[in-house]
This record gives sequence, C-alpha cells and structure tokens, in this order.
Amino acid sequence: MSQVLHTPPQAPAPADDDLAALAARHGLSVSGARPALPEYVRRLWARRHFITAFATAKLTAQYSQAKLGQVWQVMTPLLNAAVYYFIFGVLLGTKHGVPDYIPFLVTGVFIWTFTQSSIMAGTRAISGNLGLVRALHFPRAALPLSFCLQQLQQLLFSMGALVVILLCFGVPVSVSWLLALPALFLQFTFNAGVSMVMARMGAKTPDIAQLMPFVLRTWMYVSGVMWSIDKLAQKDSLPQVVTVALAANPAAVYIDLMRFALIDSFHASQLPAHVWALAAGWALVAGVGGFIYFWKAEETYGRG
Repeated sequence: MSQVLHTPPQAPAPADDDLAALAARHGLSVSGARPALPEYVRRLWARRHFITAFATAKLTAQYSQAKLGQVWQVMTPLLNAAVYYFIFGVLLGTKHGVPDYIPFLVTGVFIWTFTQSSIMAGTRAISGNLGLVRALHFPRAALPLSFCLQQLQQLLFSMGALVVILLCFGVPVSVSWLLALPALFLQFTFNAGVSMVMARMGAKTPDIAQLMPFVLRTWMYVSGVMWSIDKLAQKDSLPQVVTVALAANPAAVYIDLMRFALIDSFHASQLPAHVWALAAGWALVAGVGGFIYFWKAEETYGRG
C-alpha cells in the first residue's frame, strides 16, 4: 500500500496591520524610529552635555600625538596664511590697494578655516563614527553639531593669536570688536546647517568625503579670503551680477563681517548691502533647512 502524506494546512501570515496592533498592545515600538520634530529637538537638548563633552574630547585628542600638541591649532592657519601671503599677496599682487593686508588676510584665513573644517568634519560625522551610531541610541544630529562646536572651540582658541597679530600691525582695540560675537554665532549656525546636510549625504555616499576638498578649495578661492571683493567690484571687467554673487556668497559675508568688526581700516562701504540681514538669512536657511533635512533620515543612519 502506498502511504499518503498529508501536510497540515498552514495558517496565513499575519497582516502588517495585525502586527502593528499587536506591538502597540504590548507597548512595543520600532527600534530607531524617527521621532516627531519637537520631540527630536527635546531629546537633542537633553544631550547638550554630551555634545559639549564630545567636542572638547575630540579637540583635546586632535593633536595628542604631535610634540607641539595644541600649538598646532594656531600654527596651522598661520602657516596657511603665510603661504597665501607669499603666493597671492607678493607674487600675484593682491595686497596692493588693501590697507592692513596681513590682518585682512589672517582674519580671512581663520574665519574660512572655521567653515571649511566644520563642513569637512560634518561630512564624516556619521560614516566615520558608525561604531558609536550602532552601539548607542541618541539623536544623530548630536554628531555633526559636536564637530561644529569642536571647530568653534578651536577658532576661539586661535583668536588669541589673531588679536596679537592685529595689535602688532597697529590695529587698535575698538568697541566694534564686540560685533564679532553675533557674526560668529550666525556663522556657527550656518556651518552647523551645512554640516548636517553633508552628514546625511556622506552617510549614504561616503565617497563624497573624497570630493569635498576640491569643492571647498574652489569655494575658498571665490570667497575673498586672499583678495578684496570690493576692489574687484570697482572694475568693469566682470558683469555686475557676478560681483553681486561673489559679495553675497555666505563664506564671504561672514569673513567680511569679521573684518569689519576687527579691522578699523575695513569700512562699512566695503560690505554688501543689507549685510546683517544677508548673514542672518543664510544662517536661518542653512540652519533650519539643514536640521530638518538631516532629521528626515534619522532612522536610516548606521543601517545597511
């Protein structure tokens, strides 16, 4: 006799709605799910001490293997300024017609380095810290924000050298130096927003980190770090729309605001029209837009 095997009928797979209801009934939630934006901001604020401690620790460890240690925080932008002075100021003659060219140049290099380093660190904030992202549960925006805060701490540490240079070249202490505080706050907000945009893009496509040095170098050359946008605008060789675009460039706006605040020979007439509104607008668009753009992909970081 042949034996007939009867396979018991299988129960249908539960629908996704049934699984969701079952999870909700037992108080379960999706691991790593993106919270609502107000809740995300609240969680981020609750971890503000972690953000500042992480930034300080990264800054301390940055040059821990070098014999000169934290001195490189000041030496690196100063050496860059020396190279730019020789190439652009001496060989290309961009110092002609620019009063206090060395303070002009050093201020531009220090402020540009703040933006450049913040964006580069933000690009690798997620992709370079996957172990931390996968091991701990915290708002991922804490990482690009902490890297931007690290660069701000480094800039403030370097500002002591900048003040010495200004005084050595005869730039007097002025009440206008207080304008550096709101200018730095707006620049930090802008840098943080762009860093969060780049952090999300870098998390999905790590190769972007290899491309960014070329993008940032091009951006530096058109931001008036080594030359005066105001002097260029006085010439008829470029269309008006080009000179307006150069002056409205956010990096140039923050650099010129700091020059206006710190250097007495840099006058308000050299600033673009409505410069404070322009600086605040760039900070608002980049800061808020970048934060929302980063938050929308919160649950994807560290996966895959």
